[in-house]
Amino acid sequence: MTTTNSGPVRTKPWDFGFISTEEFSELEKEYVMRVLDKKRVFRYTGKDIENSEAFKLEDLYRQRVSTRHCLAVNSGTSALIAALVGADIGPGDEVIVPGYTYIATAAAVLAARAVPVIVEVDDTLTMDPASFEAAITPHTKAVIPVHMRGVPCQMDEIMDIARAHGLTVIEDVAQANGGSYQGKPLGSMGDAGCFSFQQYKLVTAGEGGMVTTKNDRIYSRASIYHDSAFVYWGTERQQNYEAIPGENYRLSELNAALALAQSQRIDPIVAKLREIKKAIVSGIADIPSIQLQRIPDPEGDVSYSLVFYLHTADDAQSFSSRLAAEGIPNGTISNNGFADRHIYTNWSYVLDKRGVSEHDNPWTCASYKGNAQYSQDMCPNTLNWLGRAIAIALHQRMTEEDVSDVVLAVRKVAGVQ
Repeated sequence: MTTTNSGPVRTKPWDFGFISTEEFSELEKEYVMRVLDKKRVFRYTGKDIENSEAFKLEDLYRQRVSTRHCLAVNSGTSALIAALVGADIGPGDEVIVPGYTYIATAAAVLAARAVPVIVEVDDTLTMDPASFEAAITPHTKAVIPVHMRGVPCQMDEIMDIARAHGLTVIEDVAQANGGSYQGKPLGSMGDAGCFSFQQYKLVTAGEGGMVTTKNDRIYSRASIYHDSAFVYWGTERQQNYEAIPGENYRLSELNAALALAQSQRIDPIVAKLREIKKAIVSGIADIPSIQLQRIPDPEGDVSYSLVFYLHTADDAQSFSSRLAAEGIPNGTISNNGFADRHIYTNWSYVLDKRGVSEHDNPWTCASYKGNAQYSQDMCPNTLNWLGRAIAIALHQRMTEEDVSDVVLAVRKVAGVQ
């Protein structure tokens, strides 16, 4: 790092984005080569099902999430769709989703032929329980709380509301693998949990996903749905449930091998991220002009993102620019730091109620008797929080010097020395 009259200038800045996806080691190579040496890239080849990398990955998550069933699939979106179908959610049903989440959350609802209902997030940038409860109608069948940017949702409140109204809870854990809430692993509290192993996640296999559930029916139906509508491979997953039309969401052995190796490093990576975030928060918590994002359970935060709010959106833009000038990468709603696809205002086909075709539209099908409405300004609190927010991505390879640079730069821009 070099210095100028204006302060530190970073010569090798860490990238703005998710935690590092460059952590491939000899273990990944070993597991991938094991697949090639076995000449078994399809998990259901042969009779030794338990020798499959996908089975081993499922077993690892059964233990990590403390759940009865795990189903490896080919993406986080597939996991959401399979879980929804597994829970008997489809035409005529409404599913509540937050206005700040990757578009796949809403897209999965539509792929299951149900209708997404969009609600507010609060200062946690996760689902506002009050907004969730207010959106419940006679047509509501499920809710998808999303643990955004590694931050656990307010699961006690959400679960209480859902149980009081008889709703299915499907946790979207795509961005929070390794997180917890009140000591419980994320993905273990709802009726189902859905994980992603896509490139920009803590655990990456390029693509991949996982459904976790304690519910036998959800598991069996999801298994049938993900396996071309039947169970051909001697796994006995179908149990006593009838076959249903389905898709091919199976995970390849190569992707499973990568995810299996990566998943064995979750705990030390998250521990390091928490150490980094705790140090930065400690160094800036006393700054009066900023408001730190509220974390429902700081001990369960995956901690790869530091978010704080300024008084106005203009203040946030100014602060962001000055922070970048100090060599600290950061993002706002205006410079795509919160990503276009993650904000409901950019979900054009949802706002326009546009299905796959005129004859395949969840909003106009005969089964749907509700009246879900959308507009660009339907979630003003969500837009307010996002508009005033600044995000700094944290990295497991950040050094003490990096941490100190962030603290000093934020304090300098805030005018607090």
